[in-house]
Amino acid sequence: MDVRQLEYFLAVVDHGGVNRAASALYLSQPSLSQAVRALERDLGSDLFHRIGRRLVLTEAGTALIQPARDAVRSLQLARATVESVQGLHHGQVDIAAMPSQAIEPLTTMIRTFGRSHPAVSVHVQAAFTPRDVTDMVRTGQCELGLLASPGEIPDGDIHVHPVVGQRFVLLAPPGGPFPADVPVRHEQLSGHRLIVGQKGTGMRKYVDDLRMAGVEFTVAVETEHRVAIVPLVLGGVGLAVVTDSWRSLAEQAGACVLTLEPTTSLQVALVSRRTALTPAAQAFMASALAEADNTHAP
Repeated sequence: MDVRQLEYFLAVVDHGGVNRAASALYLSQPSLSQAVRALERDLGSDLFHRIGRRLVLTEAGTALIQPARDAVRSLQLARATVESVQGLHHGQVDIAAMPSQAIEPLTTMIRTFGRSHPAVSVHVQAAFTPRDVTDMVRTGQCELGLLASPGEIPDGDIHVHPVVGQRFVLLAPPGGPFPADVPVRHEQLSGHRLIVGQKGTGMRKYVDDLRMAGVEFTVAVETEHRVAIVPLVLGGVGLAVVTDSWRSLAEQAGACVLTLEPTTSLQVALVSRRTALTPAAQAFMASALAEADNTHAP
């Protein structure tokens, strides 16, 4: 058994099958299948149930995921630490980010980091809920995570680094139904059609709380695809409650961005594992937190 076999195994797990994993690894499907079979022989246990063309993890395969991630991350850390002795001339930072926070503050974080470390690439993986982010960091799928939560973020086996607060705003099509530059109170959303995110997200909790408070509205669309929200609003399908990170893009597209009262915010934070980080991830974390401090300095 070697680390490359473990990397191949994790690729099949993360991409949900051999075909997509082989494409991501730039390998032929037969080569990847043979590598997984060799790993199973080395371990003396099947890692996947083969049901037609589908692969389903066995109990042994599920048990291998965490040790495999730890082994792969440990090797990456060792290699990156040695290479960084002469400076960060290359490398990669893996970060899981929720969609709204991937717009901001992640864009600014990457831009600032890139100025100091232009040879280091940033690999952003999608995560739709705070739990998705923390799970990806805990298991080692990503070294860092960027999330937003309406409440306290439990640290447990991860480090939590608060970055910024993001308030909720209302996206509306130009020309109505509310006047521009006039705050919209919660009760004014009664009777309107709203575009909402999936359960587990901050924007969904916001509108669910409105309903619990007696504000009656119609859910026009429930979507996991955040990129569809602004086009849906501009198309007159409904209004949308999103974080202020969308303001610039929404206004450039022609949507109206209105303040909501009373003000409600999400806490945005960077999270990391409590184990050692690669030098590239350490540098990204330091750059991002310094940027946040500078932005909110009096």
